[in-house]
Amino acid sequence: MQWTDEGIVLGVKRHGEGNAILELMTRDHGRHLGLVRGGSGSRLKPVLQPGNCVSATWRARLDEHLGNYSVEGLNLRAAGFFSLPHAIYGLGHLAALMRLLPERDPHLSLYESLDAIFDRLDDATRAAPMVVRFELQLLSEIGFGLDLERCVATGVSGDLVYVSPKSGRAVSRLAGEPWADKMLRLPAFLRDREIEPAGPDLADGFALTGHFLTRYLLEPRGLALGDERAHFIAALNRALPSVA
Repeated sequence: MQWTDEGIVLGVKRHGEGNAILELMTRDHGRHLGLVRGGSGSRLKPVLQPGNCVSATWRARLDEHLGNYSVEGLNLRAAGFFSLPHAIYGLGHLAALMRLLPERDPHLSLYESLDAIFDRLDDATRAAPMVVRFELQLLSEIGFGLDLERCVATGVSGDLVYVSPKSGRAVSRLAGEPWADKMLRLPAFLRDREIEPAGPDLADGFALTGHFLTRYLLEPRGLALGDERAHFIAALNRALPSVA
């Protein structure tokens, strides 16, 4: 068995004296692990950093085996993240989200979105709304997409400012006002990519996606939102005070 693909480094674990187990999110083969001989050495260590994009060739005798990777760096952007707390925590959070996907299950659209986020992760202003949208996309990709197009109560498509925490469906301002304190707020930037988040929009977005990530993906597995996400949002708050 052999294939060559482009992949984003999610994580690396030392294995033995100088080898490493590499976890990639690949374009066509999903989240995939493999052994890199010499992966803990000085030559490959700078390449095998979370967030970097690599070209990887995987080989194994049988498909179910761990297999071996040979890798070459394509976009070594991780070095630019080391001095940015929001970027470091963002890497950990996004990698944790990818581990909610079944191993070796292709998700091309998620791969492309993840790659785009990592290209901009050094810029907190641009990265923050991209991560919220990515969380929403992940829910949809796994089969728990929210219906944000029409009001669940009236069917109207305008003035949608709430989301029902039970159904995951949008609610208009008029229909939701009597229960506003029980609703999740729907920031406009999650319905229209041309709109830039303003004021508390990012905080509302993270609260919305966090609720449904917990309800649909984490609690059924006995998990909770990771510390990386909380640290990421806190770091964003220091860079972008409107996130709080």
